[in-house]
Amino acid sequence: MSNPTTAVPVRGERPPTVAATSRNTSKPPRNRAREWATRAPLMPALIFLIVVTQLPFVATLVISLFDWNSFRPDKRAFAGLENYTTVASDPALRESILTTVLLTATVVIVSVVLGLALALLLDRKFRGRGLVRTMLIAPFLVVPVASALLWKHALYNPEYGLFNGVLNWLGGPQPQWLSDMPLMAVEASLIWQWTPFMMLILLAGLQGRPLDMIEAARLDGASNWQIFRFLTLPHLRRYLELGTLLGSIYIVQNFDAVFTLTRGGLDTANLPYTIYETFYNAHEYGLASAAGVLVVIGTIIIATFALRVVSSLFREEASRA
Repeated sequence: MSNPTTAVPVRGERPPTVAATSRNTSKPPRNRAREWATRAPLMPALIFLIVVTQLPFVATLVISLFDWNSFRPDKRAFAGLENYTTVASDPALRESILTTVLLTATVVIVSVVLGLALALLLDRKFRGRGLVRTMLIAPFLVVPVASALLWKHALYNPEYGLFNGVLNWLGGPQPQWLSDMPLMAVEASLIWQWTPFMMLILLAGLQGRPLDMIEAARLDGASNWQIFRFLTLPHLRRYLELGTLLGSIYIVQNFDAVFTLTRGGLDTANLPYTIYETFYNAHEYGLASAAGVLVVIGTIIIATFALRVVSSLFREEASRA
């Protein structure tokens, strides 16, 4: 007995070929007009982003290839990669690069350590935790210039600053903070500002820990230090990398603290401030543009690693879900 659901070809008709069957079951053609209609609202933002970021960078790249001093506008000439060679061989610029590396490394490392300690504290339940969290986040919300002015006048001032006032009350010395320890003064202001940022990232990582594994470790007799070393710290590895990379991107480009506190004096001039001096005081447009291009390239390299860390975090969260 034949199966009634089986299609029997009629005499004189060809059975459908594989190609015809694949054409019949293939997806319908994409509606390109509908796709562009969904993308259209994003076009103004994309155009604005290109105009604001990419066109100035292209202009900076072009200017970096010229020997261009505003005091000698008639002698502007194409210099090729000569400005980049000068940037690499200039002792002042090389010293500013070393200062930038030292400043960035110190601020990032100390901010990550303090942020981890505060995140571990806020991960515990205690009365007033919300108020403490809000107060600890506040330094990151202060405008960078306002933060530097606060440290310069309210804390570092030798006559009426808080630090010297406390030392005077204790009978201690009265140091000139910005002249005796200028780089440390800049680092302290940046650490105060960026520690809350690290704390937020690490606190988000702590709240995503697998609690069942921690409870199992406690039942097996693991101490708090063992739980932190073998469970918490490996779980926070990606978050530590993300905070370090993002902090490095922003602190490498920091200009406000150096400009406001020391004006680049006493070996505190980092690379952004040196570029500012080269452009606005020396009026060497080509040389300053070449240094700026190198800073952008270095920032892009760091940002690439940061994006990889972010994407790996997203993959881990998706795999858990």
